[in-house]
Amino acid sequence: MKYGFIGCGNMGGALARALARRTKDFTITDRSGKAIGLAAELACGYSSAEEIAAGCERIFLGVKPQMMAGVLERLRPQLAEQKPVLITMAAGLSMAQIDAMAGGGFPIIRIMPNTPAAVGKGLVLYCANELVSGEVLESFLKDMGFAGRFDRIEERLFDAAGTVTGCGPAYVYMFIEAMADGAVACGVPRVQAMEYAASTLAGAAEMVLQSGIHPGALKDAVCSPGGSTIAGVRALEDHAFRGTVMDCIMAAYQRNQELGK
Repeated sequence: MKYGFIGCGNMGGALARALARRTKDFTITDRSGKAIGLAAELACGYSSAEEIAAGCERIFLGVKPQMMAGVLERLRPQLAEQKPVLITMAAGLSMAQIDAMAGGGFPIIRIMPNTPAAVGKGLVLYCANELVSGEVLESFLKDMGFAGRFDRIEERLFDAAGTVTGCGPAYVYMFIEAMADGAVACGVPRVQAMEYAASTLAGAAEMVLQSGIHPGALKDAVCSPGGSTIAGVRALEDHAFRGTVMDCIMAAYQRNQELGK
């Protein structure tokens, strides 16, 4: 098959869902067998890691960074036969490290996706080594178009940028939940509170993207003198909101670097 997924957890599953909107010419596998249900849902194949390594042209490596070396070493005999394109999404591991683990000489695409790719709203960072041809890269980007936006970035920036794009959705979900909980505490029914919080965040994010205006200026435009919004902003600042978010990103970056050692 054209594509195979070795490891199909939350992130791999999100990409598989996006790919399924373009083609069914792929197969997936995982250690637990939970992906059997996903394969049935997507009408794609399910097979072993060895079969994927030997028979797929392009292979997504949805394996935890600390397990990658063991998995690739086990699959070296199959991988050596056809030298497939390896598509790694492992945080902290460089293309050179993945290549060495697999036995050397592989075309490699490194990506940092995020879970909104499952609904076509992902932001996927990517880079490729010199063995990936322009034609292969163009084909890959076209095949994965339903995942969302792809942005090419230097590999040296992956660990830092990935803390925003890859880890960021978790922090956004927490913020949405917290806003909704606050509304519920003020008497708003749970279903509406969640919808209002998520929709407000999505709309505000779109304002930043479309207007090009600094978010600080957009924030100021909402804050009337002596009004309710600035009272809320003060409460956030009293609890070091911005400093805490910065610490959050920096902690994730540090962990990314640790995973690559």
